[in-house]
Amino acid sequence: MDLQQILSRQGRRLLQLGVVLFLFTSFEGFVIPALASPHLGRSVHTLSGFTGVLFLATGLMWPTLKLGTTATRIAFWFLIYSALATIAGFIVAALWGAGGSIMPIAAQGARGSAFQEAMIQIVMYPAAPTGIVAFTLILWGLRGKAGSAPV
Repeated sequence: MDLQQILSRQGRRLLQLGVVLFLFTSFEGFVIPALASPHLGRSVHTLSGFTGVLFLATGLMWPTLKLGTTATRIAFWFLIYSALATIAGFIVAALWGAGGSIMPIAAQGARGSAFQEAMIQIVMYPAAPTGIVAFTLILWGLRGKAGSAPV
């Protein structure tokens, strides 16, 4: 499979994930009042909607990236991991009524057991560096003029 086909397929997958996140956000909104931490549930709702928009926008421009095959794959999977790990951390925190150690503003005082807080941190901490790598590669891939060769 050539690079342009890979970029096109990955862009389509990002569009699909964006729509899936919109569906998730639509249904998740109904359960917010039943969560252990409704404030975190609202954060999940907002974050999922934002991430859906991010995936749609990124998916539309993805085929224009000027990256090699390896850099493209790293950017794609790191972006997805970073976004979904962050959402997963918020979901777990909302279900447990925890998360005050890593997201004190969103948790608004909700604090779980040491185990719960550690599990949320294990899920969420790797999301930051992978997101930074993904966005750095994406920015690098947007350099130059349209039609120039990938590096």
